[in-house]
Parts: sequence; C-alpha cells; structure tokens
Amino acid sequence: MASPHPIEIDASSSAVWHLLLDAGLATADQLQAVYEEHERTGKAFVSVLYNFGIVTEDRLLELVAENLGTEVVNIKQVEIKRELTAKVNAAIARMYGIVPIREEDGVIQVAAKDPMNYRMVDELHYVVGQPCRILVAKPAEVDDALDFFYPRDTDSVRDVLAELENSDLGELQVEDTEDEQTLSQMASNAPIVRFVEVVLYTAIKDQASDIHFEPFATEFKIRYRIDGALYEMAPPPKHLALPVISRIKVLSNLNIAERRRPQDGRIELRIAGKPIDLRVSTLPTQYGESVVLRILDRSVVDLDLERLGMESDVLAVVRTLLGQPNGILIVTGPTGSGKTTTLYSGLKEINKVQDKLLTAEDPVEYDLEGIMQLAVKENVGMTFARALRAFLRQDPDRIMVGEIRDLETAAMAIQASLTGHLVLSTLHTNDAAGGITRLIDMGVEPFLISSTLIGVLAQRLIRRICAGCKTAYEPTDKDLELLRLSREDCKGRSFSYGKGCPACNNTGYKGRVGLFELLRISPAIQEMINKRLPTGQIRAKAIEEGTMLLRQAGIRKIMDGLTTIEEVVQYT
Repeated sequence: MASPHPIEIDASSSAVWHLLLDAGLATADQLQAVYEEHERTGKAFVSVLYNFGIVTEDRLLELVAENLGTEVVNIKQVEIKRELTAKVNAAIARMYGIVPIREEDGVIQVAAKDPMNYRMVDELHYVVGQPCRILVAKPAEVDDALDFFYPRDTDSVRDVLAELENSDLGELQVEDTEDEQTLSQMASNAPIVRFVEVVLYTAIKDQASDIHFEPFATEFKIRYRIDGALYEMAPPPKHLALPVISRIKVLSNLNIAERRRPQDGRIELRIAGKPIDLRVSTLPTQYGESVVLRILDRSVVDLDLERLGMESDVLAVVRTLLGQPNGILIVTGPTGSGKTTTLYSGLKEINKVQDKLLTAEDPVEYDLEGIMQLAVKENVGMTFARALRAFLRQDPDRIMVGEIRDLETAAMAIQASLTGHLVLSTLHTNDAAGGITRLIDMGVEPFLISSTLIGVLAQRLIRRICAGCKTAYEPTDKDLELLRLSREDCKGRSFSYGKGCPACNNTGYKGRVGLFELLRISPAIQEMINKRLPTGQIRAKAIEEGTMLLRQAGIRKIMDGLTTIEEVVQYT
C-alpha cells in the first residue's frame, strides 16, 4: 500500500506521488523531502523531483501516459492544422492548458499540461463541443504551442457573447422553471459552459477578488472587483441569467432547483497550473438569484508580514505581540480590508514545530501547512464559541478565531487567554480604539479586557499607483488642505498619480497596500479601560504614546509615492 502524503499536496502532485511509489522509483522519505523543498521554495513539485534526480521528465511522462491508458506526444514533431485549433476556443485552451493535436473519428486528441486533472477530462466534452482524448506532452511544449496558436487576448467575453447571440441560445426565452432536469440541461449547453469558463478565466487573469452576477428587471450585470473597485464587463442578455447562474451552481455542487433560499458552495479550478478556489454565495432577489464568487488565488496573496505595507516601527511591535505567550491581539477594519490576510501572515510567522496552532474560520480561506483549521458551520451548531471551547481541550499554544461576533465568543477568547494561550481574532470597527468600545458594548467587563487585551491593529487597503504610468506633480493648496498639511510638512516632496496605461486598464492603479494603526495596551490605557473612559480619550492617550493613526499612515504612503490623496481621503 502506498504511503500517505501531506494533505496540502494538490491532486495532480498526489497522483504523481503514488505513481512513483507504485513503480518503485522513489521511497516515501524521498518524496517527503521533495515535498518539503517544494513548500520551502515554492517551485513546482515535479520540478523539484527532476532537480533531486529521482526521475527524468521523459520517464515521468511515460508513467503518466501508461496510467491514463494514453500516449506521449512530441508536439514539435506534429503538424497541427489551423482548422483544428479553431475548434477549441482560445480562452478555454489557455484555461485548461490544452492544444489540439489531431482529430480521428470525430474525437479531438489534445495535449494537456496537466493530464492528471480528472475534472478537466470530464468537462472538455461539454466545453469543446465534441469528444476529446487526452495526450501527454511536455508542459513547456504545450506552453509554446499555446503562445503560437492562441496569442494572448485573442478571445474575450465580448467574443463569446457574440457566439451566444449567433447560437440557438440567442433566441432562447428561458421560462422561470424549477424543474431540475430542465435547469441542468440549460446549464450543460455548450455556449453557456464556454461563457462561464471565459468569465472566470478573464477575472482570474485580471486578478479580480470577486465576481458579481446580478439580475435586474431589464438587464443581467456581471462585475469584477479589482483592487477594491468594481468594474462592469460586457453584459449578457437578460434571458441568459437563469442558465448562467444554474451553470455556476452546477460547478459548485449546489441545488440548482432551490432558488428561494441563500446557498453557499465552492468551486475548485486549476488554471495555468495554479490551484484556484472560488467561494460561491447565492442570494434570492426580486428578479432572480444574485451570485457572488470570491476568488482565492494563492499566487496573488503573499502571506508575509513584511509585504503587507506596515511601517517598520509598527511591524516590530506586531512581531513582539505575536511572540507573547498569552493575551488577545485583535485586527479591526471593514469587510475586505485584509484582516484575514494579516492574521494568516502572523500565523505563518509564528508557526513553529514546537507549538500547536488551531484556527476557527468562516470559511477556511487558505490551507496553512502545520496548522489545524476548523470551518465554522452555524447551521449545525459549530459556532466560534463552541469551536473555542473544544480548542481548549486540544492543548493548543496559539489560537485564531475568525471573528468575535458576540459575548459568548468574547468570553471564550478571554478564558483562553487567561489559561495561557495567545488568541488572534478580528472585529468590525473603524479604528483601533473603537475595538475596545466594541468589546464593552458586547457586555465584556472592562477589567477582563484590560487584563487580557495586548493590542488592537486597525487596517485599510488602498490602491497602489501603477508603476508603469506613475507621474509626479506638485500638490495644490486644496490638496494640502484635504490632508491638513502645510508646505513645510511636505519638505519639498512631490506627490504622484497614475496617468493610466494598458497594464492597469487605464485606472492609474495596480495592486493594493495596507494602512495600519496599532494601539498597544499600556498600563495607562489599561487604567482608562477600567474606568470606562470614552473612545476619544483612549485614542488621544494612544497618540500621546506614539500610535500613528490611519490618516497619518496614509500620508506617509502619499509622501513615499505609493498612493494618491483621493485613496487616502476616501478610506481614512
């Protein structure tokens, strides 16, 4: 029997792991060493295999082909006809990493970068529109063929919309049916499948964080959220809302006939060799179901405290707090301000072999190696408070609670802290001092807050100026007035903005950076908490003790040429 592999390994690497074990080409210890190097360096699992000399690429391809009952093809030695490549949509070819090689008896034979992706094999028939057979080829050769036959940006959502209009679906008037079989047939229609795949691929390519499908009385909108701002794409016809949303529900294993209640699901994709997770949420509205997809792309999120944008003095104190044996550290901010990313980055930094770390999350957004993660499911009674209670019987050293939502969860967090654990969590407040007031409003006794809380970190995410079109300018008096600055404060520094270029879709912004406000609980602030003094007085004391407010952190980012006045004024 093959030895177990780390649970964090992806499905394709898992298949390779077992192939090598079964063929006697590697031992479990060797593969474990490969996996650890893969995790440490971020290099692909198979690349590390080759570097370690465990197997050659040619031998591995032969093993994969033998396992799948197919053959290895040398793309460079095959003459691929343009009329054949035209049968596979460019966006689909890139999304699945496939290139058509030949066609025999109505079956298209495609070379795949990831032939062990079994979901792809199941879906290709629907997406391409005719039966497909998978061939094994060198990934580099597949990439070269993709670049040659499917140059970037040859296909777009507008192209697929035009195909939809010219297809049978262009005239289709979908009835408001609840019949599961009818809905399933609509969702499996080739143009609908292709349209949804292109929408997802385009969003991921543009590094969107969310996709919104929104039905209205006379239109069906699709919008992407990129760097915190929503952008509308070419809208499909209103009558396609039901089949498109049904297709998303099929992908996420939701009940497609249930349209009266909210549902939550998950879609796992593999695009360009990267695992992509999409969290799906449906909401019944007046004109049909609204669906939001949260895109979790590990390659976009960098879980490193030093890359979040903290000032060096704030980072030093955060690291000190994370090193405490007990206490509660809270991160606050509105939805979408990066609180979870900050907590994950902190956990990653303190994750040592000698410590046990447990997290309760709603939902678990990223898998963290060496950390036990629990998904909160309130519909079955698994609340944050109940999870915390169970955690205390698991002998943990560090605990993360996704959010302190009520008095019961706050009480359990305090109990965990008092019994010798470091607890990390989040709250929804506007600033750091407001986090203390929020706990008191929940009903937590002030003396318990002052004896357990060690710090509150407020944060925001603001857009970075695009490096490709960054332009310096001299701020006007009105600009300085908005920030309450004088010419003397600027010390002759010029401000910057983005003119707009193709790299940033003419927005002037590319990526985001964090603003942070850290309130460390000093003896003086502990005394103020015990006296139930108002937020304003606690904030004033924190400033006196050196806390830099969000607005001040934003001004520093403006001075450093990282963002604009508009961004800082809007979010602080």
